[in-house]
Amino acid sequence: MLDPANPLMLALLWLTLGGVLTALALRTFRRDQREYRRFKRFRTTKRRQKMLRRWLLISFTLFGGLALVVLVVSGAFAAPLLADVQSWPWVSSLLDILTARPSLTGGVLVGLAIGVIAVTVLAIISVRNEGDEVVSLGDVQAILPRNRQELVLGGLLSINAGLVEELLFRLALPALLFATTGNAIVAVVVSLLLFGLMHSYQGLTGIIVTTVLGAVFMAIYVLTGSILITIIAHALLDLRSLVLIPMAIGGVHRIDGRRNPLAFKPTAKPATPATPATPATLPEAEGAGAGTGTAEPASSDSTVEAAAPTPEPAPETAP
Repeated sequence: MLDPANPLMLALLWLTLGGVLTALALRTFRRDQREYRRFKRFRTTKRRQKMLRRWLLISFTLFGGLALVVLVVSGAFAAPLLADVQSWPWVSSLLDILTARPSLTGGVLVGLAIGVIAVTVLAIISVRNEGDEVVSLGDVQAILPRNRQELVLGGLLSINAGLVEELLFRLALPALLFATTGNAIVAVVVSLLLFGLMHSYQGLTGIIVTTVLGAVFMAIYVLTGSILITIIAHALLDLRSLVLIPMAIGGVHRIDGRRNPLAFKPTAKPATPATPATPATLPEAEGAGAGTGTAEPASSDSTVEAAAPTPEPAPETAP
């Protein structure tokens, strides 16, 4: 642990913070937004899966790596920061109530779980019965799985996000901010804002929603004192969006991406069945590798669609 009382160590802490912020900014504003724009133009599941695998690898190595480095440097400040936040009068009072009434704590948790489940079930019923679209908060429709293979990647992305994002934005980064500034409020608020900005590719609504969700996860961490519970809560919420809803509404787990290589746009109701396309008739989708920054030709996907017979559109919809 670096000692902030030592001017040299404090300078190293600030240098570490600057490096973390630079890495996050470069990833967010130079790569994520550009790659997501390209991703939304992909029409074949092969290209989509390639990008999803890339995002999974980068998220695990970048966020996980940053979390590890920061925890090595300033991890010892995580416990003092948690104690400082828990000593805030309103937080302390709430903790006293929850501690004195364990049944109340269980009731709140059960109520929250029931509320999330009820909203999800009602949305699924509405879409399946009425053909309505599930309202999504932020530009996230494109990333929703569209077949069995993408569903697996969606599940892995959800678990990975729960792990590395919570370790970085709820544990490591707040500890580093607390070590450099000595202010718990700054540590909490700045880490929440950074978490929201990291989702800027989802648009302004996505930034606001993820910032609010970050505050909820931070509250869970502060009130339980367990980062593991926060990780599980985050992963379950993402699994709901990227696995449960696509399965319940679109039946994507029944669609084999190898037999249906075209990634169809989600629809609320199934269309008329047609002859499936044969993967061998489709040209190889090149240029999907990340980091090239080269926009794909506008006619590439339309050529694929014209060259192959129309496969059976799968009933899908975005949450």
